[in-house]
Amino acid sequence: MKTVRIWLLITAAIAITVPLRAAGTNAPVPHRHNTAAAEMATVNWSRVAVDEQEIAQNTTQDAPGEKAQNASQSAASASGDPSPADPVQPIVVQQSGQEKDQHEKAEEQLKEQEHQRVLGVLPSFNVSYRSDAVSLTGWQKMRLALRTTVDPVTFATAFLVAGYHEGLNDLSGFPWGPRGYFERAGVAYLDTFNGTMIGNGILPALLHQDPRYFRLGRGSVSHRLLYALATNFICKHDNTGKWEPNYSNVLGNVASGALSNVYYPGNNSGVGLTISNGMIQTAEGGIGSIFQEFWPDISRKLFHKDPTHGRDAQTNTTGTR
Repeated sequence: MKTVRIWLLITAAIAITVPLRAAGTNAPVPHRHNTAAAEMATVNWSRVAVDEQEIAQNTTQDAPGEKAQNASQSAASASGDPSPADPVQPIVVQQSGQEKDQHEKAEEQLKEQEHQRVLGVLPSFNVSYRSDAVSLTGWQKMRLALRTTVDPVTFATAFLVAGYHEGLNDLSGFPWGPRGYFERAGVAYLDTFNGTMIGNGILPALLHQDPRYFRLGRGSVSHRLLYALATNFICKHDNTGKWEPNYSNVLGNVASGALSNVYYPGNNSGVGLTISNGMIQTAEGGIGSIFQEFWPDISRKLFHKDPTHGRDAQTNTTGTR
């Protein structure tokens, strides 16, 4: 039955969890090789008479620096490496340190985004106000997408959409009444879940594209409008930061529309449903981008609060985004 299929899909969607990040491995600590030097001396007691004064004088002749140098040379000889320093090892450690620093910085920025909300209610997790934003890892993209899909506001929106369609009775394949209302809410949530997870999580991780919206925050209104709409079709590539076609969003919307044929009633499914749902996802993304672009301006003017925490001023100063 369609009802059973819908709620099984919702249960499976909610049950998805993001795997734990693999724990970082520490660089192996080299073992110290203890070397012992045996000093041998042959003394002809019949020919040499040594008194206590000469013994004390000879004991102080070996300088501490000379002993340390001899010990260092002995350790190097024992390890089979005559060179005083390995030119490759510091480079490897420096590169791994840079990768760790970038990962930690991305994690800090991601946690910052996960607390962004419009009016303290509507999630704004997928928006970056930073000009120094670093690329996210594949798992971080998946986590960000999942965080949006399991937010209570996402579920509430699905029920609002279901009420709208219930009032219009525009999807004739669903029955009227509580059962039809909950089925409509289920398919509305699955549409959002599929579009977000595929277009903002899975495909960006595979194609190395950044799924976030990078607010422009400067320029004329028309320029910012065109920029917001264009981000549905262009995005930044990981690490390089260069703009390229947004295959993740476009293909994600099409895939979401195609998957909707699985749980929509038969008289509503087909190629038309795939195209219409894909276009709806794209239109919703465009409207959301426009709202996110101008929301900080509205908030500062009406509520005297700056959601960017002063980063607009930094962007206008540096001229980069």
